[in-house]
Amino acid sequence: MSEALKLKRATYHLWTFTISKLISSFGAQVYALAISFYILQMTGSATSFAANLICSILPRTLIAPFAGYVADKYPRKTIVITAQIATTIAIGGLLTVSVISGLSLISIYATTVVIAITSSFSGVAFTSSITGLVDEARIQKAMSMNQMSISFAAIAGPALGGVLYGAVTMPIFLVIYMSASGIAVLLESTMNFKLFAKRKEIVEGEPKESMLQSMKAGLSYLRLQPVLMTIIWISLVINFLFGAFQVGYSFILIEKMKMVSTHFGLTEGASAVGMILMSIYLSVRKELKYPLRVGKWGIIGMGLAMGAVILPLITQFPYNGMFAFYATVMFSFGILVILVNTPIQVMMQKMIDDDYKGRVFSILETMAMALMPLGMVLFGFLYDVFPPQWILGTSSAVLIIVVLIMARPSVVRKAHPELDKSKTVKAETVQE
Repeated sequence: MSEALKLKRATYHLWTFTISKLISSFGAQVYALAISFYILQMTGSATSFAANLICSILPRTLIAPFAGYVADKYPRKTIVITAQIATTIAIGGLLTVSVISGLSLISIYATTVVIAITSSFSGVAFTSSITGLVDEARIQKAMSMNQMSISFAAIAGPALGGVLYGAVTMPIFLVIYMSASGIAVLLESTMNFKLFAKRKEIVEGEPKESMLQSMKAGLSYLRLQPVLMTIIWISLVINFLFGAFQVGYSFILIEKMKMVSTHFGLTEGASAVGMILMSIYLSVRKELKYPLRVGKWGIIGMGLAMGAVILPLITQFPYNGMFAFYATVMFSFGILVILVNTPIQVMMQKMIDDDYKGRVFSILETMAMALMPLGMVLFGFLYDVFPPQWILGTSSAVLIIVVLIMARPSVVRKAHPELDKSKTVKAETVQE
């Protein structure tokens, strides 16, 4: 295939990938809201609701390493499409149960587990395939458009779900999700996952690695990449400390500041708006030159935004001023999340060999998925014992200090050796 045709095909992938993600994410958001409301209305139990969350998080945590192995050993297009079809069938099964005998908690939990497993396979395989779908110059654009579609679905999905919940039956919600998943399968089936891929050819007669050997090889590969290890450790610290923000933000606004639910929802919506706007900006601008340095200062900005949440607890704010303040903080936080995530993801896409991407991304997902609920449980306990301003203020300070240490100038220069060259050129220019 000629280079011009490959670039044209890559453009098609950009839009197909984005639309597929938008449709499937939108369906998932509508379904998640409907199921959450349904469980709470059917049981009135927070425990039953939490059990559904566990059914979503735990399988993904356990299955991610296996999903990474599969993504590196088998055709990624087959994995993505098979996983999406399995999701469609699972929702179809739940729809059948709801029509025949009505929904039960067991059927909902079982479907949630299946969807969690299939989304893990699909997510790891898709993430590992970005550099195979689009040319290197447009990886940032692809990552930005992917994030933009997810953020848009996060805003529009719950909004539509909330409107529909009182107007239509549960089977209608399931039909919406099943249709969205089916359309995603059709779109994904038209994509060439090997267009720009640089995977090794399988040699006949070559001894095959066992799954355990393959996973060990993935860990060994990571240990030989110090910059990647730094990025992963920083991301794990963020995921853990983010529990303080997730629990604390809701606790402070609802319990301490007595903000009404509508205004609370609007402040959270401001975060999604910030994410969309920054995603659009990054999708149209040229690739950021020093992603780790940008990510470092973006994380410091996130730490400051986390710390800012406690200001109305320390200083008196009028109600409208408090609402405007939190909306601004969350809008800024949304911008910073994308400013950190997108350049770092682009950097990782370029740094990691195609044959190791599945295992590396699955290791990251496993550790992050394990740390997030752990952080939320720990900080949930701490907020019942200590004043929230102490917990969130300390977490904010720890995040900033850890990033300043782990992403110190020597580490940033190791990731971007061209920084030293640019300084040398500037110094020579000044001397002249």
